[in-house]
Amino acid sequence: MEFWQFSAMRKILFSLLALTAATSIANADGVLDKRLTPFDKERLAKVEETVASALAEARAGGTQEDVTILDAALTGSALPLAEGYDPNGTWKCRTIKAGGTLPLTVYPWFACRISEDGAGWQMEKLTGSQRTKGMFYTLSATRLAYLGAGYVTGEKPRVYGQDAKENQVAIVERRAKNKLVFLFPAPQYESKLDILVMER
Repeated sequence: MEFWQFSAMRKILFSLLALTAATSIANADGVLDKRLTPFDKERLAKVEETVASALAEARAGGTQEDVTILDAALTGSALPLAEGYDPNGTWKCRTIKAGGTLPLTVYPWFACRISEDGAGWQMEKLTGSQRTKGMFYTLSATRLAYLGAGYVTGEKPRVYGQDAKENQVAIVERRAKNKLVFLFPAPQYESKLDILVMER
């Protein structure tokens, strides 16, 4: 089942207080439900329709080459994120923007890193002009939430909540042994959906 077909998303979001990260890689401090702004709760609650709409625009208006890259990025079924799985280290990563100003834009590969900071796992995009840094939170055995903030080269990295216009939220799945897919619904700039694909 493709991610955007996951019909119980709303139920998960409303039961976050009952979830525990004890056996997951997402051992970030605090509770996700308390950290999310109302705007970002709404973005995540509407992730199904946002993804469907954005992908329809992308596949209808993108070049065949870019659509092929998009489809390859989204392949795979969600795999467990516990059971000894270790995402620590450097990854190659690329951003795909779907829907909105342009139907489909595929960026080249850059470098990202996942590391443990004592409170939990964090991800940072290390290269490229548009960057992100943030933390992971557990939604289920196969699904994480990412709360981060955007910034550009030369700026000091922000944290989620520091500037509402730069807040970033995503749903994350491990779609293959060494592939993570981040779905950022309704980003505040340019597109309807940002997809960050990490591979190594």
